[in-house]
Amino acid sequence: MIPEAQSEAAAFLKRLAGAAPVETHISAVYVGPDTAWKMKKAVALGFLDFTRLADRERFCRRELELNRPHAPGIYRDVVPITRAPDGSLREGGGGEVVEWVLRMAPIPAEDFLDRIRPTPPLLDAVADAVAAMHAAAPRLAADPVAAMAAILAGNLPSARRAGLPEDRIAAWAAAARAELARVAPALAARGAAGFVRRCHGDLHLGNLCLWEGRPTPFDALEFDEALASIDVGYDLAFLLMDLDLRHGRWAANRVLNRYVARTGDAGLVAGLPLWLSLRAMIRAHVEAARGGEWKALLAAAEAHLRPAPARLVAVGGLQGSGKSTLARALAPALGRCPGALVLRTDETRKRRFGLPPEARLPQAAYEEAVSAAVHEEVFAMAATALAAGQAVVLDAVFLDPAQRARAEQVAREAGRPFDGLWLEAPLEVLRARIAARRGDASDATEAVLLSAAQADPGRITWRRIAADERAAEAARAALGITAASLC
Repeated sequence: MIPEAQSEAAAFLKRLAGAAPVETHISAVYVGPDTAWKMKKAVALGFLDFTRLADRERFCRRELELNRPHAPGIYRDVVPITRAPDGSLREGGGGEVVEWVLRMAPIPAEDFLDRIRPTPPLLDAVADAVAAMHAAAPRLAADPVAAMAAILAGNLPSARRAGLPEDRIAAWAAAARAELARVAPALAARGAAGFVRRCHGDLHLGNLCLWEGRPTPFDALEFDEALASIDVGYDLAFLLMDLDLRHGRWAANRVLNRYVARTGDAGLVAGLPLWLSLRAMIRAHVEAARGGEWKALLAAAEAHLRPAPARLVAVGGLQGSGKSTLARALAPALGRCPGALVLRTDETRKRRFGLPPEARLPQAAYEEAVSAAVHEEVFAMAATALAAGQAVVLDAVFLDPAQRARAEQVAREAGRPFDGLWLEAPLEVLRARIAARRGDASDATEAVLLSAAQADPGRITWRRIAADERAAEAARAALGITAASLC
């Protein structure tokens, strides 16, 4: 509903757009053929107050400032709606300002990501966009533990007002407080390391769109700096939670792993259970207050706080044996949401050189010293994730027996179960696969494969699996992954 005080401006904007607005509880967007006008509603909702015209102007300008850097083609400017000498309203001009609006480019409804069924390439592009946004976000001095405690406490009265079951609210709150106490040292360390930044704050699928063919975040939270001054992992968690519920764990797992591949931030998994649960609870009571579907969201909020066993799975084999395909197939079903962290040496090597996974590296990047450093970084990230309780899949050739032993040592030192899988296929099959590769992180050529095939890998003690169309099925059986685990 548009507040009565804004009815004249609303009618004018409707005439400009030639259509009724798309409304949320805090704004109305009038979408015309070439321009969209966003008006903030003159409402006070406890967590925000837009009742004063001066504040609506200020928050329009703040929204423009926050969003234009990563969505420059969408966000244009802020203009007044003014009263002309004849009493009519007009866009701009020097008369009395009746309202302030944000001018934007219209986005086709079918280009919002909550309307699109995701594909792996699209999910990778989404993760890349979020990683770039976080890399550019200002670092802040803040107390992330106190911030999470405040967010947790602030959601309890909202959940009760929305009518969520009291017994489940109380049980959730107790579990969330216990989880916050458990991860408080890790969150504090992340704050000290610069992972608290001025983030998007409202990063669900409805606030991402395809713009000029690329996933683009927009509509960053502008009205509460505290709610957006958060750990980048908490910002990402909203997107992961939304993907998990809408499209399944595989989609959330894909984005998590691409994000970590681009950023190297394996430590974010320490906060994921709490962050995912908080995001789901917030959406649950918001949906309940709107009369929407909240039961699945509340169930997710509860489930994210239940512990799940962590383990380390290593996938090795010659180039072209399908290690990365198998690792991605196994990861969503391992451990807690959104599944295992897949750590691939090919992706780590590219990140060390400041390149995206699909870029090519010169031969010098594969010298022995560089490869040793790459493996040690991967092992360190695995140790960090395992210590935080997240399952890990290592994806590397593992031709060197010492590297296989090191992988087993990482699991042993973390007190986690270890499973090694070794993929095998005829050499001619591997050669054909390498020749057919496109857009992959591996730079391996046929010459690299042939050289590796002649090397002595030593005694292979890991479980041998045929690298064919039944590899994933065989690996799941070897790891004890059941059909229920895949849901």
